[in-house]
Amino acid sequence: MLAIRHIARAAALMAVVACAATAGRAYAAADDKEAKLITTLQTGTNPEKAIACKNLAIYGTKTAVPVLAALLPDEKLSSWARIALENIPDPVADEALRDAVGKVQGNLLIGVINSIGQRRSVVAVDALTQKLKDTDTGVATAAAEAMGHIGGKAASAALEQFLPDSPAAVRPSVAYGCVLSAERYLADGNRAESIRLYDFVRKAQVPRQRIQEATRGAILARGAEGIPLLVEQLRSPNMAMFAVGVRTAREMQGPQVADAIVAELATASPDRQGLLIITLADRGDGNALPAVLAATKSGPTSVRIVAAGALERIGNVSCVAVLLDTATDADAELAQAAKTTLARLRGKEIDAELLRRLSKSSGKTLAVLIDLAERRKIDGALAAIAQCVENADPAVRSTAVESLGAIGEPQQVADLVKLLAKIQDAKDRTDIEKALVAICSRCGAVCTPHLLPLAKSTDPALRTTASRTLACCGGPDALSAVTALVDDKDESVQDAAVRTLSTWPNRWPDDTAVTQPLLALAKSGKKPQYQVLALRGYLQFVQGAKKLPADQRLAKIVDALPLITRPEEKRLAISVLSAVGTAGSLQPLIAFAGDSAVADEACAAIVDLASKNNQGLSKEQRQKALQTVIEKAKSDATKKKAEGILQAIK
Repeated sequence: MLAIRHIARAAALMAVVACAATAGRAYAAADDKEAKLITTLQTGTNPEKAIACKNLAIYGTKTAVPVLAALLPDEKLSSWARIALENIPDPVADEALRDAVGKVQGNLLIGVINSIGQRRSVVAVDALTQKLKDTDTGVATAAAEAMGHIGGKAASAALEQFLPDSPAAVRPSVAYGCVLSAERYLADGNRAESIRLYDFVRKAQVPRQRIQEATRGAILARGAEGIPLLVEQLRSPNMAMFAVGVRTAREMQGPQVADAIVAELATASPDRQGLLIITLADRGDGNALPAVLAATKSGPTSVRIVAAGALERIGNVSCVAVLLDTATDADAELAQAAKTTLARLRGKEIDAELLRRLSKSSGKTLAVLIDLAERRKIDGALAAIAQCVENADPAVRSTAVESLGAIGEPQQVADLVKLLAKIQDAKDRTDIEKALVAICSRCGAVCTPHLLPLAKSTDPALRTTASRTLACCGGPDALSAVTALVDDKDESVQDAAVRTLSTWPNRWPDDTAVTQPLLALAKSGKKPQYQVLALRGYLQFVQGAKKLPADQRLAKIVDALPLITRPEEKRLAISVLSAVGTAGSLQPLIAFAGDSAVADEACAAIVDLASKNNQGLSKEQRQKALQTVIEKAKSDATKKKAEGILQAIK
């Protein structure tokens, strides 16, 4: 054991030595870096010196101060030197800046004074005091503000003495220096001196902004004892001083502050009441809740709106009843504010209370609760909402159906389908269809079995609804049902089914099964418009079927070529052929080039295809195709491009 302890001590000693060696190397490296930077300041160009100053802000020590101080009178390098001097911790830097006060003038002097303030350099207070009376206003104001940053007895006394008789142009900065000094006293724990100095400024003949700053500080420095002064501002006829009170109240601690604000609510004007309520909400005072709740229940509408919104931040389950009553108010803005707060209030207890009331309420309140249950995604609310879809109140029914659309599941599809069969009201049916579309779009093919009874209904309107909703489900069963409706005995159902089928590729671009009924419909649809819609849907499928191999896409286009007679469909076919881009695309494109209505589109596609010498095209095929372009194209640019490619091939 003794040997082990000796080994441990030896290891520890080695670690200490290693750390010391590492630190020594680091210090040596820093010293070396500083030395090189100082050399740069003595011999380098101005840009090099500027960069060296920036680096000395990191590596500089008192060794660099004399060289940096020598640059302070230099108009081009003074600001760079100050960057380093502001960051060198040694007191020598303070002395260098103080000495420069008597050596530079104008903007250079202002810069030096600003750096003194940045460093809070006490040794420079006497020099700055002399500069308070400088004829250069910029220098005097800089000195006043720097002394404020420095703070302490000497600086604050000099500022306080100078303030009453200071020139008008300098007085705002002297007052600001006093405010800064008061802040420094407060930060250092000297409340009495801080309060005295704040009071001195707020009672002086200084600009309003400085009075406002001093008033704020005087209240905060007093703590709880500052509440009377706070109330004085809240009652001030001057709106700017009222604003000071409101802002300061947000910074103060303690329940007495909220009590004071609540007391002011009773006598304040409506515009101020709103601001006071917002202040209470910003503070998060729980003891202010009864007052804000009372303001929500009654009073000017503008104040009630603000109060309802404020409850979002300080409210709890006790607010639910009042907010629900407010959410049914005739004033839409007020009602919306209450609903928004109810939707955002946090806590499971809020959900539980809303769910409890949902099962017992009626009319407007029930409609609001249904909407809230949906927006808050309250667990267990789905069944209660489903029971409301047959409510006697139209507004409740509509809200319930809309909410089911947002949060419903396949089981609700079955319930809504049964309800559709029982009602005749057009609006109710429209609402239910929207809900079905929403649920089926979200849940997919699992909803299809629940929709199929609609497709077999004796009511044409319900069969039409089946067509539109099945399209949201997708899958073979839904497609089969819609395809069957194309031959429905009712023309309106046929129309809906054809339109659904023709737009199927937009919703389900990878469903290759749709091509067969679309092509059949394009060939033998009962109406010309059915054939056009089906053909267009077919071509759109081929265009969008990126996963389909090129040869299969080409084969599908070739199958449809005899049906493509209108320019609109020809352009779509040309686009698909161009995208396929194989040798087999060339012959159909050449055929389309013979149609003047689409010649330019076909010729452009041919040029693009022929310019790529990797599509399995022979030299002769490319030459023949390009010659066709030269003969048929209307665009000179297309012809010239074809001629260029043709020349290159030859």
